[in-house]
Amino acid sequence: MEGTVNEFAHGHGIRRCRYRGQPKTHLQHVLTAIAVNIERLSDRPATEEPSSPRPPTAFQTFLDQQGIPRSKSWRTLGT
Repeated sequence: MEGTVNEFAHGHGIRRCRYRGQPKTHLQHVLTAIAVNIERLSDRPATEEPSSPRPPTAFQTFLDQQGIPRSKSWRTLGT
């Protein structure tokens, strides 16, 4: 986190804004963050194989041992 803040402050001049007013300043910060994210993503090497799934948590293992079905995502709990 501190490295990211340092990169914005020193590498992209986020402490000095080109515009006056909070809405335009906020827009500049958002666009700068998008540009930095695109730059970081373009520097990542392309992976040929998908990453392995995370191991189940202790709670998920308990649910599986008890035969209790668990939903795939927390977003589906209300449906």
